[in-house]
Amino acid sequence: MEQIKDGWFSEKNDLWPGQFFSLEVESILHHEKSKYQDILVLETKNHGTTLILDGIIQCTQSDEFAYQEMISFLPLCAHHDPKSVLIVGGGDGGVAREVSKHPLVKEIIQVEIDEKVIEVSKKYLPFMAKGFSSPKLKLNICDGFEYMRQHKSQFDVIITDSSDPIGPAVNLFTETYFKLLKDALKPDGIICSQGGTLWSQLEHVQDTISNCKKHFDVVDYAINSVPTYPTGQIGYVIASLNPNANLRLPKFLIQDKQAEELDLRFYNSDVHSAAFVLPNFAKKVLSW
Repeated sequence: MEQIKDGWFSEKNDLWPGQFFSLEVESILHHEKSKYQDILVLETKNHGTTLILDGIIQCTQSDEFAYQEMISFLPLCAHHDPKSVLIVGGGDGGVAREVSKHPLVKEIIQVEIDEKVIEVSKKYLPFMAKGFSSPKLKLNICDGFEYMRQHKSQFDVIITDSSDPIGPAVNLFTETYFKLLKDALKPDGIICSQGGTLWSQLEHVQDTISNCKKHFDVVDYAINSVPTYPTGQIGYVIASLNPNANLRLPKFLIQDKQAEELDLRFYNSDVHSAAFVLPNFAKKVLSW
C-alpha cells in the first residue's frame, strides 16, 4: 500500500520508467493478495471506482467502456459470423458484458485463472461484472493455456484481455501463446489481444506483432484513447487466419440507432476503420 500517500494513488513501475500517473483517492474499498496478484479497489475523486492489480491500474469507472468496447467489437465486427467466442482473462467482466451484446454471438466461453478478481469485481464493479450474468456465457476458473490446448479448432473469435507485459502476463505476448490461439480457432478465426501503447512500448508492440505474424496470415494493429491508461492511448493486436481478411473494414455494420440500443458509448463502424490509422513514427517502425 506504499503507493497510496496523502490521499493519492501513484501508478509507477518498470513499464513506464521516469513517469507515473496519479489519482486522488476518496477511500480504499478493498485490498487483498490472492494466490496470483495484489488486488486493490479504490474510490477515486474524478474517475469513480478503480481496479488495480499488482500496482497497475486495470480500469476506472469513468473510461473503461472505451477499452472494453474496442477490444470486443473490433474482432467481432471484422468476422462474418462470430457465433463462438473465447475470452482469456477479463476477470472484471467488462469484455463479457460487451461480447454478449453482439447479436450474432451465441456462445461465450471465458477462462480466468484468478477467482478472487471475479469475486471482487462482482462486489465493487457491478457495472462491469454484470457481464458474468449473460445467458450466453460459461465461466471457467482455470489456466487459459491449458484450456486452449484441450479445445482445438473451436472458436470463431478469441479475445485476450490481459494485464500489461510484466510478471506472468509476459507469456500472453509470446510466439508460443499465438500458436495456442491459432490452434484453438476455426479456419477463418480472428483474435484480438491487448497490445500496449505506441508512446512508451513501441519496441514491445513491434515484438508482439512479429510473434503473431509467425502464426497468422493477416496481422494488424489498432489504437484508441483511454485517458487513465499510461500515455492515454492503448493498442490492440488483431489477426486472422483468413489470408483474404481485411480487418479494417467491419463486416457487421453498427449504425447510430443500433449503437444506442446496444449501449455502445465508444465503438461504431467509423471508429472501427479509423482505429487502424497510425501516426507516421509508428507506421515507420510497424510497417508491414
